[in-house]
Amino acid sequence: MQRDRSQSSPSMFRLAAASLAGTAIEFYDFFVYGTAAALVLGPLFFPTVSPLIGTLAAFGTFGVGFLARPLGSILFGHIGDRHGRRPVLIASLLLTGVATVAVGLVPTYDSIGIAAPVLLLVLRFVQGLGLGGEWGGAVLLTAEHAPAHRRVLWSSFPQVGPSVGFVLANGLTLTLSATLTEAQFLSWGWRVPFWAAGLLAAAGLLLRTQLSETPAFQELAANETRASLPLAEIVRGHWRLVLLTAGGLAAGYAVFYTVTTWSLAYATEQLHVDRTVMLACIMVAVAASGVATPLVALLGDRYGRRPLCLIGCTVVVVWMVPLVALLQTGRPVLMLAGFVVAMLAFTTMFAVTGAYLPELYEPRVRCTGAAVGYNLAGVLGGALTPIVATAASQGDGPPWGVAGYLTGIALLSLGCFALLPDTRPTAAAPGPATEYATA
Repeated sequence: MQRDRSQSSPSMFRLAAASLAGTAIEFYDFFVYGTAAALVLGPLFFPTVSPLIGTLAAFGTFGVGFLARPLGSILFGHIGDRHGRRPVLIASLLLTGVATVAVGLVPTYDSIGIAAPVLLLVLRFVQGLGLGGEWGGAVLLTAEHAPAHRRVLWSSFPQVGPSVGFVLANGLTLTLSATLTEAQFLSWGWRVPFWAAGLLAAAGLLLRTQLSETPAFQELAANETRASLPLAEIVRGHWRLVLLTAGGLAAGYAVFYTVTTWSLAYATEQLHVDRTVMLACIMVAVAASGVATPLVALLGDRYGRRPLCLIGCTVVVVWMVPLVALLQTGRPVLMLAGFVVAMLAFTTMFAVTGAYLPELYEPRVRCTGAAVGYNLAGVLGGALTPIVATAASQGDGPPWGVAGYLTGIALLSLGCFALLPDTRPTAAAPGPATEYATA
């Protein structure tokens, strides 16, 4: 027995590392667009409108990526449930990487006119398709290999990927912003992070081609019990579960993109806070979220998944007004404090979702069900938030409307999580969490 344990540990570390690296690269691709939308895409691709309308239009193209993500989860979820989790990991990374590099090559409005924002829109849609497939494949890679008593911990590694990807994207943007002149940054500097995505994608593909298929899917294939139309089974038998998970996770998305995208545009344009200061504050908060993720995951293994989600939503409800008040000061230390607490509330929910959502579905439809619920939450909480928050923050005084909007989403999420079951495996109450492979 001792030998088996020693052999399983390196395997799980390797799988977790590959999963983390992949999500980091794919979310780097996704986030670098959000940063560019907040800083430069408005004047470069929508120069014929007012600065406010340009920012809203840039955030509109940003939101298109979220609208594409549920479609990507349906497409890649079908592949994952019919043909395996491993093909999803490779195809989604390749698609997102190519689209991101292409964004960095699109000429601006001054060069090709209306074709510029149209191309931007199409490539953002393709980015969203790829990312919609990435999350389901990555979390199932770890969840379906992990031992039941440490499933949340191992499944939290893909959830660290977004923080790593964000820090990479904003770190490169911050470096370029600090070292280039304004003219250089607007001319070509903003494109460099998009070009860098090509190198990251190549490294990720090299790593992922060496992965093995998960035990749960191998068993489905061997027994010929794979779903022929996973989406149809989800719609017929699990639609309520999909809607509840989407509503539950919406608050986390809303908080994340309020901190990382809307606050960046609001503080630089209306409060006149230096761009590099804002990027640094946001990076520190997201890095704190990444560090806290595996620690919160351990609590999820010990105390359950749903309790952590309920706690995270409750913190969001009580923290949104203080967050807006601290942001309004324009003082880096106070803004950072507001961001860190908000991101830790987000982490309390999302650190456990890599295990929680797959555990809610039977193996034959797990890739589709978990991914569709997760990415629908992105539409509810991520796509609309920068647009609504930008519109609600016009005029003098603190943007209390933004705080009210976020509080309302958090209350919705709190109600959804209250209606979901917990899935922590126990000897007394076996359920979906105990049905699939243990390492």
